[in-house]
Amino acid sequence: HLPRERVVVEAPTSCTCCGSARIVKMGEDITETLEVIPRQWKVIQTVREKFTCRDCERISQPPAPFHPTPRGWAGPNLLAMILFEKFGQHQPLSRQAERYAKEGVEISLSTLADQVGACAVALQPIHDLIRAHVLGAERLHADDTTVPLLAKGGTQTARC
Repeated sequence: HLPRERVVVEAPTSCTCCGSARIVKMGEDITETLEVIPRQWKVIQTVREKFTCRDCERISQPPAPFHPTPRGWAGPNLLAMILFEKFGQHQPLSRQAERYAKEGVEISLSTLADQVGACAVALQPIHDLIRAHVLGAERLHADDTTVPLLAKGGTQTARC
């Protein structure tokens, strides 16, 4: 299910034993190596050109594309990654900031927290609809499984 990258080792053009150029391929041996490509960061520049009409002298420009957070700089994939690592993987924002810095992208802890807050505001309407649906049921079942909480000074037990 993983993509394969085929690297062919250059074959000799003559026989390594006698030097004859009359060599023919008779098969191949394949060695597979599992590799990981580190996360890649990029900045996407969205250019909105301005135009002016020579007749009426009005200036026009296409509207800015949709962004999940108002006046936001983080793309939707980055926001999804921050939220998934925080809530899905239970990774604190401080650790995320440290890892991003090691990857060459400096994002402060307070900036990450601001992005989480902006996402919470953007997702509030969905939360309200889910809440109304769940609380509208006749019965409500919950999972009371505990998870280890890494707190300063030691590990504590918490509930999700």
